[in-house]
Amino acid sequence: MEKTKVAVIGLGGIAQLVHLPNLAKLDNVSVNAVAEINKSRLNTIADKFNIVERYKDHTELLAKSDAEAVIIATPTSLHKEVSIACMKAGKDILVEKPLARTYQEARQIHDAAKKYKRKIMVGMNLRYRPDAMILKSILNAGEIGQPFYAKCGWIRRRSSDQKWFTRKIDSGGGVIIDLTILLLDLALWVLEFPQVDTVSTQSFYLNTKDVEDTSISLLRFKNSSVISIESSWSLSVEKDHFYFEIYGTKGSASLNPFRVYKKIEEQMIDLTPSQSDNALGLFKKSYMNELKSFIGAVRGLNPVFSSAEESLSRMKIIESMYKSSSQKKEIKLSL
Repeated sequence: MEKTKVAVIGLGGIAQLVHLPNLAKLDNVSVNAVAEINKSRLNTIADKFNIVERYKDHTELLAKSDAEAVIIATPTSLHKEVSIACMKAGKDILVEKPLARTYQEARQIHDAAKKYKRKIMVGMNLRYRPDAMILKSILNAGEIGQPFYAKCGWIRRRSSDQKWFTRKIDSGGGVIIDLTILLLDLALWVLEFPQVDTVSTQSFYLNTKDVEDTSISLLRFKNSSVISIESSWSLSVEKDHFYFEIYGTKGSASLNPFRVYKKIEEQMIDLTPSQSDNALGLFKKSYMNELKSFIGAVRGLNPVFSSAEESLSRMKIIESMYKSSSQKKEIKLSL
């Protein structure tokens, strides 16, 4: 089988723990190059995964590597520069979330993809969870009727200990752009992207100064449905907590635990499909499924899911969340 040549730019935690190990498991992929400005990290990680081509930065990699596709796992402040350079060099790209720090930066990346006729996928791994994909098919089949309310949350320790992660100029934001954006993407995708009407957000800086570490949002949609989202690095809970619940006119469904209930003649019937994966297994599979989808898109076997186009609308909502929190009022959107 002909292998797709892939390069990875940025060798932080997500590259070390997720992308490189998963790429090594795929028979149709060859990781032929990596780039990292930290020389010690570059050599240590390249040695660990037996990668011969190693470069000091993305400019050197793009000048010398014949990779067809690139995974961009740099700090968010570099996403725009690196993404546009990769596409200009003729590479398709998978960009770790968020696509950019701001809507304007995301727009520039999106426009560059059209200009250079390249494929962009944004790393929104929650929609690739096996249970999330089954949940979407159940909703599409109308099993719980018309969904009208989704509530979701993610309370966990901070995703990265690197200093850039809590500097707004580098990251673009705190827990909203780290965790809320993933929950928002999952909810919008499951609900078939309803049109947002208003956004109301309250954020807190409990253990941080430059970026928010706790945030609660309420989104109202033109079709009268509602989504509530809470995310935090700081709330005092016994252990990490992730939940996702959907309520419809004929039943309800949830992830973690995966449950589906349908109301039939005043009785709630359990329609939950059987599955053997635990929460950690589902999370790990989400990244592998995401990667397989990206490689499939690069090879022309499937369309790009979680596109830059979708990312633009997400970033507009995220910016409205920040605006709502700073101005302490509900924000009306025009998407």
